[in-house]
Amino acid sequence: MEIKGRTISKGVAVGEALVTSQQISFYGGVDPDSGIVVEKGHELEGKCIAEKVLVFPSGKGSTVGSYTLYRLRKNNKAPAAIINKECDPVVAVGAIISGIPLIDKIEAKIKNGDMLKVDANRGIITVL
Repeated sequence: MEIKGRTISKGVAVGEALVTSQQISFYGGVDPDSGIVVEKGHELEGKCIAEKVLVFPSGKGSTVGSYTLYRLRKNNKAPAAIINKECDPVVAVGAIISGIPLIDKIEAKIKNGDMLKVDANRGIITVL
């Protein structure tokens, strides 16, 4: 199955989907050294986002979140790709400066554990 979206940050990645219906704040919500979601009460609390295709509605919180994504990349703990329903500027900038493929405007249901190919060069997600 192919899903068409809007490219925010180019690149191609393959990985397992890690899905949440909640917004993510990278600054304070994700540990940049481990890639583990540390926000109390979040659906993904305790889960590692490293090398996953991180699927969430949009970001929230401080502009420092962009730099947290960059730090995650430098620590080899960044998501392989990001899929949003509606990308916010903080996540967009973070993905672009970190070289993380990002596509938004996605309406199709993606489930935890789905293997995905994210081709943000073409704006296409393929469920493998």
